[in-house]
Amino acid sequence: MPSPAAIAVENVYRIEWGRIVATLIRLLGDFDLAEESAQEAFTAAVDQWEEAGVPDNPRAWIIQAARNKAIDRIRRQGRYSEKLALYRNAELGTEAQTPDYDTGEIPDDRLRLIFTCCHPALAPEAQVALTLRTLCGLETDEIARAFLTSSATMAQRLVRAKRKIRDARIPYAVPELREMEARLDAVLTVIYLVFNEGYAATRGSSLLRGDLCSEAIRLARLVVSLMAPYPPREALALLALMLLHDARRDARTDEAGEIVVLEEQDRSLWKREQIAEAMPLVREVMQDTPGPLALQAAIAAEHCRAVRAEETNWREIVRLYGELERAQASPVVALNRAVAVAMAEGPERGLALMEELAAGSDLENYHLLHAAKADMQRRLGKFADAAKEYEKALGLVTNESEKRYLEKRLKEVTK
Repeated sequence: MPSPAAIAVENVYRIEWGRIVATLIRLLGDFDLAEESAQEAFTAAVDQWEEAGVPDNPRAWIIQAARNKAIDRIRRQGRYSEKLALYRNAELGTEAQTPDYDTGEIPDDRLRLIFTCCHPALAPEAQVALTLRTLCGLETDEIARAFLTSSATMAQRLVRAKRKIRDARIPYAVPELREMEARLDAVLTVIYLVFNEGYAATRGSSLLRGDLCSEAIRLARLVVSLMAPYPPREALALLALMLLHDARRDARTDEAGEIVVLEEQDRSLWKREQIAEAMPLVREVMQDTPGPLALQAAIAAEHCRAVRAEETNWREIVRLYGELERAQASPVVALNRAVAVAMAEGPERGLALMEELAAGSDLENYHLLHAAKADMQRRLGKFADAAKEYEKALGLVTNESEKRYLEKRLKEVTK
């Protein structure tokens, strides 16, 4: 069993990685140096915390240790005099002051550096991938899943993005507020993908990572406040969307941590105050021509309006997915629409759409496609076919909670 020190290090790594690296990049001005020094500091913490105990402020301890290791690394590389001035006045180990929203600067290290990494000189996918990896603590395979690509391909993209920053000498400069709009789409995408990882974790025994869900919502609120008094509608839409999804978080697993599908959830556990906060935002962003995030928020709102599962307006959800496909076509959107069609028109129609999608998209290695097909076949009584699809999904899934759910379903169709 892991020691208390090892558990503490793991918890700090999981929850605080992004904030630590964000602070180090601001202080060191070097992308790779910040990440490498942070990794070294976490490694050192395992042994030192075993002997001396877990410090009162673990994040500050890691930042201070990483700072020292960065200085040692610079000294060994012969650049000490060149870089030392960057660290002399750093007040590491202390908590930040209350941000001043009137200064025109972004009052948050992590959000400041999300905007910085989302530089227009980088390709949009590289902006998002680089920010997710470095500042939000997601692993390469987690990012690859978000982009429906392989870990090897994503690793190459990350290397190219870092090389571009180095070769083009892209500064880690904070953009002025008037320059942020050009980077907003990438920033919102990053925040949304962080939330998605928290809502359905790639790995681990639990389906959910509440720390990432909460952090994504916090960042979205900060973006909205920074763009006040007229925040872009897609920023409001993202906030509404995450509030609505997060409102259902506690009902998505039972007391044993097992998955509870939407139609079986105890809706009394849904956070009605978050739903009430989000609904006016949805109405606002759906005016005129709604964007992709607004349409997704509207879909989430339809689910939250239904007091009982059977009262869900699936035909409206199908319509909204149709608009979303026209606004932002993707295989995952098409799959979600097929599931909605199955609920509105029957599993046979939904399965037919999924078969078409499987033949003409990149979803063959996406476990949720096979899980959805298996569910349709199970509902149609095609248990042998369902078993084959559940087995395919099990071969691709990496989250233990999802794996247990699929194994349970597989047993049901192989009795």
